[in-house]
This record gives sequence, structure tokens and C-alpha cells, in this order.
Amino acid sequence: MNAALGRLLGEVDAVLLDFDGPVCSIFAGYPAPQVAVELVNVLRRQGVDLPPSLATEPDPLEVLRWTGSTGDQEATRAVEDALCAAERRAVASAEPTPFGREVIVAARQAGLPVVVVSNNSAGAVAAYLTAHRLAGHVSPVVGRAYAEPNRMKPNPEPILRAVEALGATPGRCVLVGDSLSDIEGARAAEVRVVGYANRPPKAEAFRAAGADVVITSMGAIAGVLTRVLTADRLAVHRVANLCG
Repeated sequence: MNAALGRLLGEVDAVLLDFDGPVCSIFAGYPAPQVAVELVNVLRRQGVDLPPSLATEPDPLEVLRWTGSTGDQEATRAVEDALCAAERRAVASAEPTPFGREVIVAARQAGLPVVVVSNNSAGAVAAYLTAHRLAGHVSPVVGRAYAEPNRMKPNPEPILRAVEALGATPGRCVLVGDSLSDIEGARAAEVRVVGYANRPPKAEAFRAAGADVVITSMGAIAGVLTRVLTADRLAVHRVANLCG
């Protein structure tokens, strides 16, 4: 796996990261199912007729997707606003992903731009990056389009927006994501993709969906980038000694 990952990282000019998973667990201290219930209650207050299955939906993004599918723009904006507020609150107790920070810092030190492409709101992502002193390492942040959940991944649009903002070529970028929507969106955008299987059952699904490489720890990427940096520094040191 490390050889394949090393080859992939050697062939790209930029790293695109999903946020919730590769960078942090945004709802670690403010559970996603609780947020989903709060969004369902927003819909109830709006008088929206809800299917029974929505009452037990644990993923707030799926509540937003369902609302958008109804075509009710007022309800969609109400859920979007509530979710943005919840995500901003969640940032305060978000749990950093092991080696997520190291990947960002090592990528920048290796000269690779780092972009976050997320189905979470850009405001929440930016708040997290600022709080964890990472804002200077990541640009731009491409978050969820306001009240237009159909534009979230697996729609390739946000990924392509990130690539365009960098002035890069899709095939020379890699997206690191922990969901099938990341894998499918990257494939549709013709961007290389690393599946971060932070739970074992994800690994086979990511391979089947076309991930170029599957990892179980962000440490795998950090390790490859660190070895590249070490090799570069040794090369510079040898050249300096020869010139001296």
C-alpha cells in the first residue's frame, strides 16, 4: 500500500481533503444524531409532512438532502441555517483526526497546496482551522453550497471548484475522503482519490467504488510526505557539502 500511495503522491500537484473524517470528527462532542433530531424538529415547526424514516435518521446531512428534495425552499433554508449554526457549535468540541494535522503541515512543507472540500459549511471548517492554527496552511476552503444540498458531493462540482481555484489539472490532484460520496465525486471529477477507511467495513466498499488507494490511518500519508521531505533535505545537504 505504501508503495502505491508513494507513487500516487509523487504524481500529484495538490492535496484536497474532505473535512469530517480526514481532518477531524466534527460531531465528536455534539453527536450527529442529536443534530439530526434538531433539524427534524425545525421541519416540524415549519409544518412539513415528514416520512416516518426521517425521525430516526442519524445523519444531519441526509436530513438536509431530504429537505432539498422536497423543493420547499423556505424549509431548506431553515434547515440549512440550523445546520450551519450546529456545525459552528460543534467545532468547539470537534476531535482532531490522528495525523490529520501532520498531513496538512507536511504537504505544505513539500510544496503541495492543501484545499478542504467539504459537505460541511465553509464557516465551520474555517473556524476549526483557525482554532487549530491551520488556516495558514489551507486555501481555499470549499464548503457546502447554501441551501442547495443537491450540489454536495458526490456531485463533482465542489471538487472541480477547488481544482479550478488552484489553477490545477484534475488528474494532478488527489482527494482524501472517508465516504463513498467522496470516492464517487472524485471519480466523476476525474481527480485521483485516496479512501480513508476509518472503519474496517469501508475498505472494500472504497475499492469497489474505484479508490486509487485505501488507507486505514492518515499516518500513512503523513509518513510518505515526511519521507519525501527527509530525502529532499538530505539531497540539499549533500549538494551543499559538495559545493562547499
